[in-house]
Amino acid sequence: MAKKPAAKKAPATKTAPAAAVAHDDPDFVLHSLQEEFNAAKRFDASEDQLLEFYRQMLLIRRFEEKAGQLYGLGLIGGFCHLYIGQEAVAIGLQSALDGDKDSVITGYRDHGHMLAYGIDPKVIMAELTGREAGISKGKGGSMHMFSTEHKFYGGHGIVGAQVALGGGLALAHQYNDDGGLCLAYFGDGAANQGQVYETFNMAALWNLPIVFVVEDNQYAMGTASKRSSAETRFHRRGTAFRIPGMDVNGMDVLEVRAAAEVAFKHVRDGKGPVLMELNTYRYRGHSMSDPAKYRTRDEVQDQRDNHDPIERVKKALIEGGKSEEDLKAIDKEIRKIVAESADFAENSPEPGVGELYTDVLVEEY
Repeated sequence: MAKKPAAKKAPATKTAPAAAVAHDDPDFVLHSLQEEFNAAKRFDASEDQLLEFYRQMLLIRRFEEKAGQLYGLGLIGGFCHLYIGQEAVAIGLQSALDGDKDSVITGYRDHGHMLAYGIDPKVIMAELTGREAGISKGKGGSMHMFSTEHKFYGGHGIVGAQVALGGGLALAHQYNDDGGLCLAYFGDGAANQGQVYETFNMAALWNLPIVFVVEDNQYAMGTASKRSSAETRFHRRGTAFRIPGMDVNGMDVLEVRAAAEVAFKHVRDGKGPVLMELNTYRYRGHSMSDPAKYRTRDEVQDQRDNHDPIERVKKALIEGGKSEEDLKAIDKEIRKIVAESADFAENSPEPGVGELYTDVLVEEY
């Protein structure tokens, strides 16, 4: 016997989250957001906005290059996962957030996301080098940075774990009725973790204000997506949970920003979660210890030559009237900021012995 259409449920309350949509709602269309996005795929940025996107992406690029140098010198220990090539994702998405309300959580490739928030490069570099002046007092390092002030909740080393925590952040936004949403990043490797789909199910069932973002850089920790994933179109992964998906060119900051406008509005309008697939590419290995022998140099060079997100914006700025000299001046300014952050980190003391006992265990429950 066929199921009868379910009646639409009341909006979520603090005590009883509601389903995102009626389970048999004939008007629910999984591809509706993609169609809306396809109708206007590029954000109409002003000259000032475009210049700021360029500046922010260049800061991430130069910062990460310097981090790679410091790692090679032994000043950064442990793991170090660089964001070079993926800059348009963090800048395009986070530029559309409400900094007073929204929260962000990500995996261990997190330096770029913190810089996208406008956090001081000095305290980020100090954290990378394990110094007391670091944003997590030198105890988090590259993989575990955190800032409650900016509603940035890490930096997590367990693959996919941040997605479930992001669901909790979204539930807090809903419970507190603060108007915020959670932006939860994860990679194509984490896309096969079971806890990701448990979170999809709960987020859809409870109509949580969350945007799931797959940063698909194509190789996870070193295995091509096509060898490890039966479904490589990751924006389709939410279909079973009635979560609309969006397929986005993550190498174009204007396309990312346009997609963010569509996705964030959907969530803020109380229509439930969205799954975004940001197709991007990392130029370096998974981490600094990865020689990346699973791909060719020609492939990487092709990405740099034909798809680089910073060069794309640089070209648009020049076409809009900016000179090469103007952009070189910005690059010089950014390099100075990054050099100062490295000097600050190198000259900052390591944490004192007493820091071993702080921020580790809450003594009262």
